[in-house]
Amino acid sequence: MLSFNYLLLVGPETMKEDEYDVVVVGAGPAGSMTAKTAAERGLDVLLIERNPVIGVPVKCAEGVSREVERFVDIDPRCICTTFKGNITYGPDGTQVILSVADEEVTGYVLDRQFFDKFLALEAARAGAEVRVRTHAYGVIQEDGYAKGVYANSAGVDVRISADVVVGADGVESKIGRWGGIDTSLRLEDLAICAQFLMCDIEFNHDYCEIFFGDEIAPKGYAWVFPKSADSANVGIGISGDVSSDHHRALDYLNAFVAERFPNGKVISEVFGAVPLSGPKYETVADGMILVGDAARHVNPFTGGGIVYAMRDGEIAGDVIAKATHDKNFSKRRLMEYEKRWRKEYGRVLDAGLRIKNIVLGLNRQDQNKFFHLLAGELKIKGFSERGLLKAVIKKNPLILFSLLRMML
Repeated sequence: MLSFNYLLLVGPETMKEDEYDVVVVGAGPAGSMTAKTAAERGLDVLLIERNPVIGVPVKCAEGVSREVERFVDIDPRCICTTFKGNITYGPDGTQVILSVADEEVTGYVLDRQFFDKFLALEAARAGAEVRVRTHAYGVIQEDGYAKGVYANSAGVDVRISADVVVGADGVESKIGRWGGIDTSLRLEDLAICAQFLMCDIEFNHDYCEIFFGDEIAPKGYAWVFPKSADSANVGIGISGDVSSDHHRALDYLNAFVAERFPNGKVISEVFGAVPLSGPKYETVADGMILVGDAARHVNPFTGGGIVYAMRDGEIAGDVIAKATHDKNFSKRRLMEYEKRWRKEYGRVLDAGLRIKNIVLGLNRQDQNKFFHLLAGELKIKGFSERGLLKAVIKKNPLILFSLLRMML
């Protein structure tokens, strides 16, 4: 109710007024891609970001598969380093080495600050207006439709009218909640994360490494992603329902670093939360669409969300352009967005949720058995997570039956 009380204090008659076809709240990958696509379709688009600098603070391990190349020609300055694949370690150290067949490079570790700015610049070049230091504190409602947002832009209150509001405001997604979509999450649906950028450590420069085990990260995992020739992102994510005093992600990260990199130096620290619920609610309402983390479009098992966020933006921008042509912004019209993303990757996200719940719910002995079934080198075709799931089952069909037995 804070935003409502603030609105009463300010008074709508004192506000500056702006009008656009679309207002996108949040300039991460999902928001910028939505703004870019909608602008390319000829719409008048405003992309707002509450922070003074786009891409700051970073709340991401920064790894992404080359599937990102489907959406943009990446500025080389966005890429810190490349990697050949992932090495995942079970609790007993069993290694599963994942790479893409006939490909030397399977992914990138990004400079997310530069990458997010690059995507916002792409949106601006397409014709969108980009406004930083602009914090939305309420949704304009007219006859049950979202019709814009109330915002404070560099200290000035403004009423931004729009036919469609896009919530790209991350895991907290206040926009969705204000628009009538229940975006609440249980603690077990969140990963609480802590990450250090470290130097003076020995690490694998060719592969991203992931470590499972409750003693390392209860109901989660640790990671070491190469960032440069002499630095790496070292992080841990744990389930929100096991986070407590002296058992926080930071506590587990400090223990992990003390054991593996006792002489390493910490250059920077980042903290955040990642939604791991899978798609759990509708992502559209009358006059509103949610994209990216706000829509819970993160693979619950891998924690990856950049590719889904960018595809969300493409689909959302296209659907909004069609709705504008039809002059119909009803939930029923905007449901095309929901139908399209569910058809493209809804099942992959659902499968990721099931695997996460199963694997992280296993005791140490059974978790080791799971990784033993996959031990060795696993080459997939293409860069998609759908391809990963197919390759896992092909590697050892017993895994499929094991998963089914565990689910019964």
